[in-house]
Amino acid sequence: MCVLSKTEHSSANAGFSVTTQLRNDTHMRNIFSRACLTAALFGAALGASPPGEYRRRVEAVRRIPGLVAFWDFVRRDGGRFAAWQPPGDHHDFRLDAANYVRDYWGEGREASYADFLLAGQGPFGQAVRFRAETDPSFRPLLLVPRARLHDSGLDAKGPGRSVSMAVWLLHEGGNHAIAGIWHEGTDLRTAPSPARRVEPGRRQYALFAGLAANEGAVAAHVSENGGASFGDRYARNLAVTPEKMPAGRWCAAAFSFDARRGTVTAYLDGKADDYWIEHPENHPFYQWAAKAWLQAELRRQPGIQPGEETDFPAAQFYRPPETHPLSRKVVERRGSERVELRVYRYTKVRETLRKDRREPLKRELVALRANPFWFGHNLYAPPTAAEGGPFTIGRVIHSGRSVGWTGLVGGVAVFDRALPASRMRRLAAAGREPIPPPE
Repeated sequence: MCVLSKTEHSSANAGFSVTTQLRNDTHMRNIFSRACLTAALFGAALGASPPGEYRRRVEAVRRIPGLVAFWDFVRRDGGRFAAWQPPGDHHDFRLDAANYVRDYWGEGREASYADFLLAGQGPFGQAVRFRAETDPSFRPLLLVPRARLHDSGLDAKGPGRSVSMAVWLLHEGGNHAIAGIWHEGTDLRTAPSPARRVEPGRRQYALFAGLAANEGAVAAHVSENGGASFGDRYARNLAVTPEKMPAGRWCAAAFSFDARRGTVTAYLDGKADDYWIEHPENHPFYQWAAKAWLQAELRRQPGIQPGEETDFPAAQFYRPPETHPLSRKVVERRGSERVELRVYRYTKVRETLRKDRREPLKRELVALRANPFWFGHNLYAPPTAAEGGPFTIGRVIHSGRSVGWTGLVGGVAVFDRALPASRMRRLAAAGREPIPPPE
């Protein structure tokens, strides 16, 4: 059986060593054992990988146009994980270790690099594990502080700014945040005690493990205002894959936000399969977008309609383009009326029409497209560094203080453009199988 037992991981440039003890972790021991048997996670030996293979994989990512930052968890600077950047860029994107519960609630101990177990292998030679911490006052994460990323390429925001991100990971459990700029705020009363440091949401973009949209899938979250959407208390603009991340093996989770097209697309292993949510008004996550669509529909009609919420904020209506249907089909006739099912690019609508009227008598949302998802806004642009959030990996700052997502992260790359599907396939292929650290 292949088990890491008090294996010391060190780097000549690290300035520190991390001692790992995985024998007492039953769940990960089982995952590692299965992975060893299939040679998917660990090889037969824990020797160093050929330098050429490591360089080839890193260069495959670095050659993708628009790269802003790429953490492979091998490259270090001053003892911290450092990012590959384009030639000429020298931002300080080194990752700090932090316990956000201590930072915002004043509870728990400080986090250090010793709290992040290293796997000894990964898609690029190394990986960091985020565990299901049992101490409710300890929620460690890796982050680039806002002061070091504000107005950089990592800070995708404002008019015309697109962004893409890829994370190579082994999903263990949970459905919450994996990486991104997604400070959910500490102002919501969902924690056991109020935060000492109260801040509103400062969301921009992030990858999640499905949330309630499709738990265990790849989900791409974006925000136009840093806070809530569609009249809810939480952000609800999200694209999600229909497939879930595989258990016990490495995969590539990614997304692309195209500001010109107004779309967010989630990718799993280089594929962005189409995903429609039927009866979205009953869905645990997309009910909020369905409600915002309905309120926009009621508001456009003269007078106050039954079910209309007159105080619903117009800025949070959900109005994807519905000018020209891709297809239309008569599903019912009754007297002078007919009912058509009209399929638009991001919605399916049941419309009741009459010959003597140009406008439909009634429109009902039948289905909503969750991948790609329509997002006709700019990404939230914090006016100052003090009003923005950090870039975090493994977790995000939020009032719920839940364990969130757990698993191994072996690479994170951010790009300053909307990458096409062909580039997403190349990114997925770059880290398809794990390798040991380079010599």
